[in-house]
Amino acid sequence: PQHHLSILRLLIEQSPMKRNAFTLVELLVVIAIIGILVGLLLPAVQAAREAARRMSCSNNMVQISLAAHHYEFTMEHLPDGVTDPVGPIRNEAGAGQHIGWMAHILPYIEQQRAFAMLDLSKSAYSNENAEVRAHSIGTYRCPSNPTTYGHYTEPKVGTSDYAGCYNDVEIPIDDDNHGVFFRNSSIRFAQITDGTTNTLMIGETLGDIDRLGWLSGTRATLRNTESFKRGRDFEVPTEQDLGALQVGVFDSYHQGGGNFAMADGAVVFLTHSIDPELLRNLANRADGNLIGDDY
Repeated sequence: PQHHLSILRLLIEQSPMKRNAFTLVELLVVIAIIGILVGLLLPAVQAAREAARRMSCSNNMVQISLAAHHYEFTMEHLPDGVTDPVGPIRNEAGAGQHIGWMAHILPYIEQQRAFAMLDLSKSAYSNENAEVRAHSIGTYRCPSNPTTYGHYTEPKVGTSDYAGCYNDVEIPIDDDNHGVFFRNSSIRFAQITDGTTNTLMIGETLGDIDRLGWLSGTRATLRNTESFKRGRDFEVPTEQDLGALQVGVFDSYHQGGGNFAMADGAVVFLTHSIDPELLRNLANRADGNLIGDDY
């Protein structure tokens, strides 16, 4: 029997059916299958990552809106959109005092040290405030924004991807705007006669390409609702071409729309297909128009 087993083993080893590797065709088929599976998986992974970034962005906006509310509870009015004795606001560095509303809410987003270092009697661009102006605050940045405006410039400037709503249409930032944040505004909730649920307070932008900084109460942190149109991914925003008195609109890098915080603190996702008139009504704190709950 042992002899027979040796012969059988020898025959098997010499059999032409025995193979030690894949053929080229088999290898190509396996590679093709793996490629198809990866192609099916990548969109799902990207969608999951964007959903996580959008959730993180929403959380940032919750923190900012709560900080504005805490400021109102303490000071009995919302922070000024921009503190400046002269209007209208020119969207240029050094063109005014330009202390913005984001500076006033620093103690309520765990930035007490930065607030203590500020000299609110000086300009946002002064040497006294240079260190704080360069400070980058994660709560003010949307994780879906791939740009890094101001982060690698000299001098460095901390920027924001969120802005307060100063008006419903494109006009200069001044003391007679219709939004919640504008020049020397100090709005109380009682002055939002359309209701805090029906009034926009904060929204997303495509970034501060002027590098004016989150400390500045200019188009870096204030926007209007003249329109809400989605630009192509990673396209340089059109604010580059705006004049000194022009401000610009809200927008975001999220697919389909952007996060907005209402004056009551609720964060909602508005789509790019929202009715333009409805969007302008939401931006006006006291236009008297009825607004449904289906936006």
